[in-house]
Amino acid sequence: MIRIAHRPHLAALIAACAAWTAVPAQAQTLLKLGHVLAKGSHYDIGAQVFCDSLDKNTQGRYKCQVYPAGSLGGEREEVEAVQIGTQDFVITSTGPVGNFVPEIKIVDVPFLFRDYDHARKVLDGKIGQDMLAKFPSHGLVALAWSENGFRHMTNNKRPIVMANDASGLKMRTMENKVHMDGYRAFGIQPTPMAFPEVFGALQQGVVDGQENPIPVILSSKFSQVQKYLSLTGHVYSPGLIITSPRIWNKLSDADKKAFQAAATLSVEATRKKVNEDEANGIAQLERDGMQVVKQVNGASFRDAMKAPYASYAKEFGADRIAAIQAVK
Repeated sequence: MIRIAHRPHLAALIAACAAWTAVPAQAQTLLKLGHVLAKGSHYDIGAQVFCDSLDKNTQGRYKCQVYPAGSLGGEREEVEAVQIGTQDFVITSTGPVGNFVPEIKIVDVPFLFRDYDHARKVLDGKIGQDMLAKFPSHGLVALAWSENGFRHMTNNKRPIVMANDASGLKMRTMENKVHMDGYRAFGIQPTPMAFPEVFGALQQGVVDGQENPIPVILSSKFSQVQKYLSLTGHVYSPGLIITSPRIWNKLSDADKKAFQAAATLSVEATRKKVNEDEANGIAQLERDGMQVVKQVNGASFRDAMKAPYASYAKEFGADRIAAIQAVK
């Protein structure tokens, strides 16, 4: 039997150990972040930056694991999972999100944005931030606008120069009524399909083509299953970083700032990768064997949009559309 009274140094050591073990270990929360694009894509780079920043700025209390390439499902499925709380984050295009938050459907209107600078100014400014504020009432929390890019058409049938060249093509689209209504004006047969299914559908000839930004066409290796690329730039496709209220509402104010800071860094990294892919991607796709139409007849596409734009003005408000177009 040890007589602690005669061993003061041992008594002090035991007391110190008891005090240390009485303090609980710092809790660590592991979060799931999903997206549908390949490893190394602009979404994936943004996701990794987000997770690294979150780990660092919460001293390891929050860590997240990235699930790329649709491993948690298509975009609509992942947004639903975040909404019900079985998934913590998703980086997604706006394609399916308007089905959950109708107020943001306006950003998917064809030819709404002039260029990347215009789109980023709108989304980073009051108009875009006011739209993010609509998410909580629909059971989602949008941390930031990210980016997908300007969408272009690919197909295996023929080059598309004029809008009517697209007529009759069966083209995969996102599950997005705004897009589909516009594409019908080009004579396209829109075929909604979850993104993880697209490569196989193109390979098997289930659809003739698809439309996506250059960074997506690159990272998804669509050059392996598509012959023609036309730089139509018909829609600017924003991205979003979305989390679950189940997570957000438990955070301290300091942790909320850490999550927001991680989202800001993620967007910067994503946009940087989009810029790089836009600068270098077309030449790479040509090397991969795609025939690229670099000068389409933009007027023919805009003329085809007259009837849909009348419908968009009714649905979203001509004043709201004009306010976005007026941003300089």
